[in-house]
Amino acid sequence: MACGCGGGNGGGGCAGGQEPVLAPVELPTVQEFIPPVREADNQAASEAPELIASSEQEWPRIKVNGIGLAVENIAQELQYHPADTRQEAVFLASQALVIRELLTQRINALGLKVQPIDGESREEAAISELIKREVVLPSADPKACRQYYENNRERFASAPLLAARHILLACAADDVEGRSLANEQAHTLLAQLQADASLFGELVQAHSACPSKAQGGALGQISQGQTVPEFERQLFRLPEGLAGRPLESRYGFHLVWVDQRIEGKQLPFEVVEGSIRAELDQRVWQVAVVQYIKGLIGAADIQGIVLEGADSPLLQ
Repeated sequence: MACGCGGGNGGGGCAGGQEPVLAPVELPTVQEFIPPVREADNQAASEAPELIASSEQEWPRIKVNGIGLAVENIAQELQYHPADTRQEAVFLASQALVIRELLTQRINALGLKVQPIDGESREEAAISELIKREVVLPSADPKACRQYYENNRERFASAPLLAARHILLACAADDVEGRSLANEQAHTLLAQLQADASLFGELVQAHSACPSKAQGGALGQISQGQTVPEFERQLFRLPEGLAGRPLESRYGFHLVWVDQRIEGKQLPFEVVEGSIRAELDQRVWQVAVVQYIKGLIGAADIQGIVLEGADSPLLQ
């Protein structure tokens, strides 16, 4: 059973890249609008408040400053808002269209005329120009950048390098009983190695399920990002020598010997200042845009849906 560690002729760690994590921008929350109880039961239906849809057969009737949202547009917007239930998807789609309508109305009120660049729609260009004009976006100053650097020094260092060997006792990730047996075997072999380290090569040939056994279990020189995350987190904490416990990964249990460890070097503040400023400015931009949108919501007459407006803790 191959472990996917890439420990063949070229060495290398257990394969598997890490997917990037996107920090989502907080959007205003949406709730179902509950109408007040009316005393007159025979009041004309036209006078009743227009409500967000509450069943799969209904669509919300929403107005933004007197402008109605077309049901067809809500239906088309649904595809961009997957959710566990139809009602939730309708809420998210309606929310997005309300925000778009508010931005469009503000663009029209200011009379903004923008020429889109290549690959940009006219709407996107106009919204970008609106944000530039109306959202104050202070840039992170050198003091803030320096403080962030000092508080997160471990992030701004070159990655360490390891040269390591391993014995893989392979087992499927969902085989509970097999994992228990493999763990017991790993501890038995570990005890043998702790008593006689010279047995490592012999035990590799007898027990390892990794192709690296052809090189005595050598994984080559490993840097961060070359192994699967759960193996890497444990591996890079190890000092030189035999690991004091088996390392578990999706492939099974690993007995690891670190032959060499080269620590990463701290990067000077001057080298990373630009990337720190960009990261901090992006955070400020996200917060400022959310505040701006909530301000538009708070000042608008929105019927048929309840959005978090200017009374939110964020704005305060």
